[in-house]
Amino acid sequence: MNKIGKKIDEYYVTKALQLYLEGLSFREIERIIGVSHVTISNWIKAYNIKKPLQTNYHPTYKIFNHSELIEYLNKKQLLSGAGMIITELGDKFMLIKWERFKD
Repeated sequence: MNKIGKKIDEYYVTKALQLYLEGLSFREIERIIGVSHVTISNWIKAYNIKKPLQTNYHPTYKIFNHSELIEYLNKKQLLSGAGMIITELGDKFMLIKWERFKD
């Protein structure tokens, strides 16, 4: 993690907020980006972020290097019937995936 003086690089703040909105817990985010769950909680409060109300929504996530991501994306059966977001995470990529909501 990069710190600028005592201030944490805004990249990590943004990533933490994105992951929180995608349904990850503070501790899951802590393990992924290497920032204390207490700090993440403070950021959520500071930016007044509220999760959407969805009781049965919790995405899965995977972390890939570039070649692993390409291999994963080449398997159409893994992509069908789901929403997903791919985001850069340092020198890796994170794929956040959730099943489509059923009516």
